[in-house]
Amino acid sequence: MLPAAGPSPGQTCGAVLVAAVLLQSVCVAVTFLYFTNELKQLQDTYSKSGIACLTGEEIGNFIQNLDLIENEDRAADPCWQVKWHLGKLIKKMMSRSYEENISAVNAERALTLSHTDGQQPPRSPINRIAAHLTGNSNRKNSLSPRIDSSPRRGNGQKIYNWESSRKGHSFLYNVELRNGELVIPQTGFYYIYSQTYFRFRENENEDSDLLAQIRNPKQLVQYVYKLTNYPEPILLMKSARTSCWSKKAEYGLYSIYQGGVFQLKREDRIFVSVSNGDIVDMDKEASFFGAFMIG
Repeated sequence: MLPAAGPSPGQTCGAVLVAAVLLQSVCVAVTFLYFTNELKQLQDTYSKSGIACLTGEEIGNFIQNLDLIENEDRAADPCWQVKWHLGKLIKKMMSRSYEENISAVNAERALTLSHTDGQQPPRSPINRIAAHLTGNSNRKNSLSPRIDSSPRRGNGQKIYNWESSRKGHSFLYNVELRNGELVIPQTGFYYIYSQTYFRFRENENEDSDLLAQIRNPKQLVQYVYKLTNYPEPILLMKSARTSCWSKKAEYGLYSIYQGGVFQLKREDRIFVSVSNGDIVDMDKEASFFGAFMIG
């Protein structure tokens, strides 16, 4: 009878290999669980310590004494560094908010004082006061007659028919045009300007006496007047030049411009008068009149 044969060398080697693999797997699993638990405990400890940086000492007192508690020992403390940076940020935000509030209060106070002193608030572009009137060569009798019985006429011939209906360059912003006069809506300082275009052209059908009169040296004058409660118009500006028309020239052209700053009151009226109205050319680009408020 033959004895039982033992395990073969191959079976023994396989069993050892399987046992080694199982042992290694168990070791890896145990190591993973151990480190996972340690990391969790470390994370909880760090979170609690981070919160403790803000709760261990009242943050309000820390911010107030921020400049007093700064020293080398605390600078090396991570918890103190967290508090220090947070305190600096909070103080910066509080300072910016304070400056913005102070600026708003000062602006409101200045606006209140200006109203109390009777000053007008700044005008928005919508409420600006301005006017620009242009000549209209299509209208007849744009000048007043040479002889005017009105006690408030001033010198020269008043220009009545200005173009103000936004045709071309003309416009009216919060200003009324009445009988050739700009009515001032608000007391203040205004820049007033005017230009008159004198144009002589010899016409064969003209009366010889009139031609001789025009050709002779003449003073061309432009007046800017102000009407108030005073019985007579007040002369604001006057500009003049002497002309001598050449017999050989087909045209004689002159322009007179003047402008200045004046203080006007509400309901004052301003207008333009000229001499020698027979040779005034009301071309819209050459003859104009306007004013705008500057303060």
